[in-house]
Amino acid sequence: MLSRPKPGESEADLLRFQNQFLAARAFPAVKVVKKADKRRGAGGSGDEERPQLQDSRDVVLLDDFPDVLPALIPAPPKKSKFKNACVRFDDEDPEERLECHDRHITAVFSKIIERDTSMAAVTMPMPTGDPFPRAFHRSEIKNEVKVESGRKSIFAQKIAAKRAAEVAMTAPPNVETRHTHRTLAVPGAVCSSGSAEEEPLHSTKDSKPDDDVSFLRPHIITGEGLGSLESEREALAIHEENLQKLHSMTQEEILQEQRRLLVQLDPSLVAFLKSGRGVYEGQERREKPGHPEPGTESQHGGEETVKDFAVGGSGMEESVRPEKDTRMEITEVDLPIKPQKEWIHMNNVEFEKLEWIKDLPHPRQRRTKKGMQARFSLKGELIPPDADLPTHLGLHHHGEEAERAGYSLQELFHLCRSQIIQQRTLALQVLGHVVQKAKAGEFASSLKGSVLRLLLDAGFLFLLRFSLDDAVDNVIAASLRALHALLVSPEDEEYLDQTFSWYQGMAVFPFTPNSEEEEEEEEEELTLMEKTQGKKSKVENKPDPDVARYDVIKGLLKTQFLQRLRYILEVVRPVPAVVLDILDILIRVARHSSEACSQLLACPRLTETIVREFLPVQWDPRVAEPGHLLTSLHGIACATAMKLIRVLASGGRNATAILLNKFELKSRLSRFIAEDPQDLSLRREEAIRLSTEAFRLWAVAAGYGQCCDLYRDLYPVLVKILQSLPHLHSDCQENPTFPLSIQRATSVITLLTYVTQTAGCTAELQARLSSGPGDGEQIPPPPVTWNQVSGLRPFLETNLRRSVQEISRLETWQALQPLTTTYIIYLGVYYSVCSQQPSLNPIDCLEEVEHLTSEVLLPLLSQPAMHRMWDLLRPCSALCNPLSCSPAPESIPSIVSLSCTGGKPQMSLVGSKSPFPFLTALLFLINNVTHIHKGLVSKYTSVLDFKGLKDYLLQSWPTGPPSITPSSAWILRHEYHLQYFVLALAQKMSGICPDYTQHASLHHCVAMALLSRLLPGSEHLAHELLLGLAFNPEFIPEGKTGGPEAADFSDILHLGTSTKLAQPGSVAAGFPKPHRGVLLGESYQHLPFIRACYLSQFVHLEPALVRSQVAYQGRTYLVQSLLLPEVRGPILPSDWPFLPLISLYNKVTGAETGGAVLNTLPPDLVNTVTRNLQWVLLLETWHARVLQNIPAAAKLARLMCVFLTGGDLFLEGPVHCYTAALLALYCQPKVLDSLELDAPLPGLASFHDLYISVLEQFEGVSFGDPLFGAFVLLPLQRRFNVQLRLAVFGEHVSTLRALGVPLKQFPVPLERYTLPPEDNLNLLRQYFRTLVTGALRHAWCPVLYAVAVAHVNSFIFSQDSTTEEADAARKSMLRKTWLLVDEVLKKHLLYYKVPNPESPMGIDLYEQLPPIRLKYLQMVTKKEPKENMQMSDPE
Repeated sequence: MLSRPKPGESEADLLRFQNQFLAARAFPAVKVVKKADKRRGAGGSGDEERPQLQDSRDVVLLDDFPDVLPALIPAPPKKSKFKNACVRFDDEDPEERLECHDRHITAVFSKIIERDTSMAAVTMPMPTGDPFPRAFHRSEIKNEVKVESGRKSIFAQKIAAKRAAEVAMTAPPNVETRHTHRTLAVPGAVCSSGSAEEEPLHSTKDSKPDDDVSFLRPHIITGEGLGSLESEREALAIHEENLQKLHSMTQEEILQEQRRLLVQLDPSLVAFLKSGRGVYEGQERREKPGHPEPGTESQHGGEETVKDFAVGGSGMEESVRPEKDTRMEITEVDLPIKPQKEWIHMNNVEFEKLEWIKDLPHPRQRRTKKGMQARFSLKGELIPPDADLPTHLGLHHHGEEAERAGYSLQELFHLCRSQIIQQRTLALQVLGHVVQKAKAGEFASSLKGSVLRLLLDAGFLFLLRFSLDDAVDNVIAASLRALHALLVSPEDEEYLDQTFSWYQGMAVFPFTPNSEEEEEEEEEELTLMEKTQGKKSKVENKPDPDVARYDVIKGLLKTQFLQRLRYILEVVRPVPAVVLDILDILIRVARHSSEACSQLLACPRLTETIVREFLPVQWDPRVAEPGHLLTSLHGIACATAMKLIRVLASGGRNATAILLNKFELKSRLSRFIAEDPQDLSLRREEAIRLSTEAFRLWAVAAGYGQCCDLYRDLYPVLVKILQSLPHLHSDCQENPTFPLSIQRATSVITLLTYVTQTAGCTAELQARLSSGPGDGEQIPPPPVTWNQVSGLRPFLETNLRRSVQEISRLETWQALQPLTTTYIIYLGVYYSVCSQQPSLNPIDCLEEVEHLTSEVLLPLLSQPAMHRMWDLLRPCSALCNPLSCSPAPESIPSIVSLSCTGGKPQMSLVGSKSPFPFLTALLFLINNVTHIHKGLVSKYTSVLDFKGLKDYLLQSWPTGPPSITPSSAWILRHEYHLQYFVLALAQKMSGICPDYTQHASLHHCVAMALLSRLLPGSEHLAHELLLGLAFNPEFIPEGKTGGPEAADFSDILHLGTSTKLAQPGSVAAGFPKPHRGVLLGESYQHLPFIRACYLSQFVHLEPALVRSQVAYQGRTYLVQSLLLPEVRGPILPSDWPFLPLISLYNKVTGAETGGAVLNTLPPDLVNTVTRNLQWVLLLETWHARVLQNIPAAAKLARLMCVFLTGGDLFLEGPVHCYTAALLALYCQPKVLDSLELDAPLPGLASFHDLYISVLEQFEGVSFGDPLFGAFVLLPLQRRFNVQLRLAVFGEHVSTLRALGVPLKQFPVPLERYTLPPEDNLNLLRQYFRTLVTGALRHAWCPVLYAVAVAHVNSFIFSQDSTTEEADAARKSMLRKTWLLVDEVLKKHLLYYKVPNPESPMGIDLYEQLPPIRLKYLQMVTKKEPKENMQMSDPE
């Protein structure tokens, strides 16, 4: 045995030991066992199968390479997302599946052979005299060899050319050019010597004669790295073996194998192989003699390549087809501009990099129904998909769809974040144009969806906010312009300025989005603890995008938006256009809410900067010169800045006080009002606008009772203006600034109107102050008295008389109508206040009123032009034309708009031809005049006789109002003012004029409709209607003209119904049953008590009522804000006639939820329910159309509250009588046909839940009352939801024992319960079970007994085709019926014919079974029934 090596022995000793071991042929002490390769089967590692290589080269074997790569970082095993998506077959071999999906390195590389470099040419460096070898530079090579192997850098091409030159020097001259090109494609390859190795390539013709020679040469396996002698031989051998295998397979086998390979191989590897094949075939085609230029047939060759690789299916063809364009060779011929070598850096032309300057292809005509990406021009216009625009317009780029002109929204968003200033600016400008055109509705018919909503969802708002933080002025200007287009609507502001001088036009609704959707989402997401926090904290804690999603302005205010605008105005000092955009945006923010106005005032130095820079007292007079170029607006008075201050002042009296005192606006008001506009150092139009806004700001302050001390200081100026107003009539045709002058004049009259209102409060406040301290706050009287304003009336009355004379001249009248309207409003305010002045002489006031009536108003009403104005009410009405106030096409909830973009039509409520502002003012004046002088009421009866007014009222009240939107609320508020003044005048005439009765019913219907439509802020009008008109007996003439008797007569003759209006009785002893006429007469007599009952139900509206009364009554010292309350809907619900009953039900259920039990109700609550039922009975009988907008199911649900309120409320005599009378009305055929219990009902989550509550209440406290039972039976009709009937015959089957409503007292025909036959199998089984078990008997529940017998009879004798289960069930029921012991029930079930309420049992029976039924019964029971069975009367 050989010993181990010892220390000190050399390598020679080790070699000697090795030779001795080999000579002894001994076995080694250690045996090396290699792991079996599972890819080669169980035969071991496979060394025996490996052929011995001819030359001794190093071989690296990867047999021991691990199958699974070691994990670098220990990690938990991951669950496969696609495990469940894989399909497994029972006969599938798991090992084969592993082989198919094996991606390990050993699956590809199992043997790596060292490259043979024995025959490689070695080039020694040239000897030089330099200390270092001279560096190679690419410019030294003159003759270049173009390499067609794809896109390569210039350096790589130079190296390839150098090697080609070296090969050309050493290679034999007979080497074919084709082969040389092929070897040059691989850097470092060596050419083969001689052409003998190529002979087999040309002589092998095993395939078809027309096959290409390139098909016989290997394309993937080249033999590189092997020895030069056997490289091509081995590659060719492998290729021939592949060809033989392919020739032995059929076409289907080839396709099947190809599909299998495409599935198993990596897609990236497949794409790589296909790309190599395409390049190689391109080379082969170019090598053939006479081959065309690459550019001429490149597309055809690409198609052939795709076709070769896409045999497996069309899916691969589609995936590879886009590659053909990218592989297209670019030559000098394709370029529109030919490069010249004299040009700099153009010595070596890289055609691949010049591909972008080629001519674009024409846009493709896509005839498809699918939508295409919208593209816009630089002006924001939508470019049609097939538009072929020239490239010099700058609308083409190198993004997607380069042949299409224009930019998509995604590309514009991308450009907004570009680092190039011009690109950012251009993109923001284009987006601003797109938004502006989208708001105008230009894309509504071309694009799908809303552009504005898409932009906001994509983050457009915050993109603009980020762009505002840019340091470049142009980017800031473009951002502000786009933000202006998004937020501001110039037309909205124009119409708001137009309505400023209308009646109550200074008060507007805030531009706050409806927050109901946001609150509902918050309630779903917030926890109980979070719900206890305030609303303000919720907004502060929410992220900015979440806030902006529901309210854009609120979201902007959270991003320090105001501070950034202040910095731009104060530090950046942009050009005038940008300044005007900022001021318009701030006006829009101020209109949002009072909170927004407070934030504007609280922003440091913002208001101070605006007042200092844009409302200075002195400025450069050169601004007024016609040719002067205005480069900066800083230091110059601006009308838009004055308007911003005015809108800020409208936010509240505190804000107005801050503006007047802290920022010294009183002195500026004096400056701009005292000087005539033509003397201001501004352009004429701007000077008039500035003066107009100054007067409007003063009017707003006077609306709060502030700034009235200026009236004494500027009284001469005001008188001078009033004296100049008559001269406006002559300038209306000549002066181009006439519309602006009219606006200024109306602003002056509006100012005087509110100063007069404030002066009218002086005496009242002075009396409170002199009477000593009381309960309320001591308010000092304003610094203007009644004597100081009373002298204005003669001026304005004279001007009114002159304006009215122009009514016959249409164009002049249309121009002067706004000013005339303000004259009339002033006189109406004057006469409403003068009657409250203690210093006024009543006789003089009455004489003035009579003079005004006889000299001005009555002649005006007799003018033919007035008839035309009344006739225009209906065409211009928003109620009669709901589409006139519909939202704009691109309106979104988060940005409130009045939808005035593009202007309103002339024939609309705010159009130029609208009669509403003038007629509203005229009716306002007439009401105040008749209030002072009652004797003049009869002289104005002609007003209510105008045909145009009657037609308008007849059409306006029955139609449902438009949906409440910011636009409709703003418009409808003014229309409701006109309707209210018509009704107020009718109320004055009702007790005086004998002929008024003909209008009473119409006006009462209008009043009832108006009560359910009035919007927040008009609580005073609603209170006046309830107090003096809705319950006024004069407006219900049926009560005194035989209405009750007519109702009784109708019931006796059954007019309008096919059956008698039966009324269920009561279980109460000695209970009388009065007729409907008696109930109506009693209700009519109790109208004052009914009014008191309803007025007590609106106590919760008292704070809002006080605020509204302050505004409408002109007590300016108490007005807190000119912004109206936020609109979420009308003041009163549409079903307000049922409100006392609903309130009582909520109160009782709330008390029972708290643990209290109410068995007996106090008398006042019983009276409340009685008054409610009396009022509803009056309306349903005489003015039923008033309640037509309330669904019949909603009425029934409200009436059910009578039984759910307390324990014995329905047993009270009056309550029972009126409820029974209403039930009889609701059971009329027309009402029953309109009853829809499955439809969503206002104020009710589910009728099914309500009905379950009624069933539970009936089981507990009904005492078998027939009226209560009738309400339980009413929803069980056949056409209603089957769940209601299942509830009665299932969980609440005990109610059947107490539902003893007599058939003759039941007001609903039985046919509505029995037809069509029941098809619900579960319910039929319940019917049969209750009948057989005795739970349902005729003595207990005659109505449902007859219904159940009818449905069971129809079911058991039905022979229609049905399911097996239903067929088995009906045969089983028939057999059980035949075997019944109860002969009476058996006869009823077998011999039922039709329902008959007049019959004692409620049904009619056959004397004997019809033959078809008899035969069917015999077949099912297998017995002979007694055909001549005598029918006995069941008992």
